Amino acid sequence: MTQPVKLRNIQLGADRPKLAVPITGRSLTALLRQLKPIVAEKPDLVEWRIDYFEDVTNPEKLVAAGQQIRQAIGEIALLTTFRTQGEGGALLLPTEADYFKICQTVIDGGFTDALDVERYHDETAVKQTVVAAHAKKIVIVMSNHDFQATPSVTEIVKRLTGMAELGADVLKIAVMPQSVDDVLALLTATNQARQKLTQPLITMSMGDLGKVSRVAGEVFGSCLSFATVGAGSAPGQIALERLRPMLQTLKLS
Repeated sequence: MTQPVKLRNIQLGADRPKLAVPITGRSLTALLRQLKPIVAEKPDLVEWRIDYFEDVTNPEKLVAAGQQIRQAIGEIALLTTFRTQGEGGALLLPTEADYFKICQTVIDGGFTDALDVERYHDETAVKQTVVAAHAKKIVIVMSNHDFQATPSVTEIVKRLTGMAELGADVLKIAVMPQSVDDVLALLTATNQARQKLTQPLITMSMGDLGKVSRVAGEVFGSCLSFATVGAGSAPGQIALERLRPMLQTLKLS
């Protein structure tokens, strides 16, 4: 049975899947410009992809920008994500330590409700980051992204289970399908993981072939779908104005 996770005014893992919109501006000016139409559309969550932000390695500028974003979105929940280049991100960091330094800056900054932490880093550092975030009441969304292929059903469930064992609050995996069978594997694994784990799941099959996974979360067990208002951050994302009525149509009674 899924135990919902509260983020401001929403609960991940309860009721219908929630809708998130990414922001990817390189500068604070660009970010605030992106946010105006997004806030008007009232998504459940905004994901700030800080790997696109030109001052991400400057702690003072990162926190200052985060605080302005927090003010701009009001009571909309904020997820902050540094996606490493190996998992589809925009910036190659010199060392593993740089990744965790950025995570700690976000935790200390006091502006985010949730932090994305990639599963496949040094496990000691991952655990330390989880503890540090929880001490500040920040939710951990642990993630893994494969932009090349779709693992087996067993492997997907194993990866999600490993995230739970590391203390994650929400478990996320995104995979790239090469066939319809790959999409079915992702959906099957989501259903199996939902029955095994108590943490809310965020799962998706990317690209055009996987779009069905972005609208079928309520049936199979994914609690959040990423939509676009303007620029997207991953292949296959659907415009918010189109995705919202799709989810309503597929709502379970």
